[in-house]
Amino acid sequence: MLNTNSHVIVIATDFSKAFDTVSVLEKFAALDVPDYVYNWLVNFFSGRTQCTTFHNVTSELKEISASVVQGSAIGPASYVVNTSDLKVVHAGNVLCKYADDTYIIIPSCNVDTRMVELDNVERWAKGNNLTLNRAKCAEMVIHDSRRKSQVVMPHLLPAVARVQSMKVLGVTINCNLSVLDHVNNITRSSAQTIHALRILRAHGMADSSLHVVYRAVVVAKLTYAASAWWGFASAADRQRIEAVLRRGKRSGLCSGDVPTIAELVDRADDELFEKVLCNPHHVLYNSLPNETVSFYELRHRPHNRELINKTSRLAEASFIVRMLYKDIY
Repeated sequence: MLNTNSHVIVIATDFSKAFDTVSVLEKFAALDVPDYVYNWLVNFFSGRTQCTTFHNVTSELKEISASVVQGSAIGPASYVVNTSDLKVVHAGNVLCKYADDTYIIIPSCNVDTRMVELDNVERWAKGNNLTLNRAKCAEMVIHDSRRKSQVVMPHLLPAVARVQSMKVLGVTINCNLSVLDHVNNITRSSAQTIHALRILRAHGMADSSLHVVYRAVVVAKLTYAASAWWGFASAADRQRIEAVLRRGKRSGLCSGDVPTIAELVDRADDELFEKVLCNPHHVLYNSLPNETVSFYELRHRPHNRELINKTSRLAEASFIVRMLYKDIY
């Protein structure tokens, strides 16, 4: 959108107790699923009860008439089914939905439709036993900081805070698509974990256990969703993350075979891209360009897709474009 617009607005919505109030069986019934699958879902969601214990006194059991049963494997998918009929009002706008996280993305050419789209989400919420909490909604205006043209900020929305950064599915993104805040968060949190592991080692925790915890907590935190944000990280951001890994090695909290952050991300990129290429149902599959057709015997390439034009610095940083150009020369 930034290729053809001066800025893009992202509105993060918030539903109060979203997983606890929805009832999804009617929407499952409208899907083209086998009867035995639907009957299994009815059985799973029916006959559930709840009670409360306080000061050793337990209340009577009461039937639960809503909820997607948090903690169940079917829970997030059920919520996705529930939001399947939530759509944008105006062409050109986009709704991104993942479980109870819903984001409205509006290009600057449609800036006047923000309130209409938000009202539409609120109407949908009321019709689906949900409450849109506007006080917890947030708006961020994304722009390319390298452009010389000045961005004219749209007026503020009533009761919706405008922010400079936003956490989207665990990754903090700034209004200029920098991931500096995200790097700050994960390096700070990882440093605290390393300090805690040092204390545990001083109290006798075995090295083998320390290595397991370090990989499961620190390494996982540093590489979480890295394929999505790594291209937007500056050289300084990457050096700071690598410094955290080196600190863990020097402290003896991990075995010496831990790869560098670049190697870890490279491995994750390859695994994800391979999944996207071979699975037409993958959420990123439609982002791939068309397949190329060649009648010549050329050297092996890592993929058989056309190369997307590198229209901007931001486009080059995206996962799909990065992988299309990786190792092709």
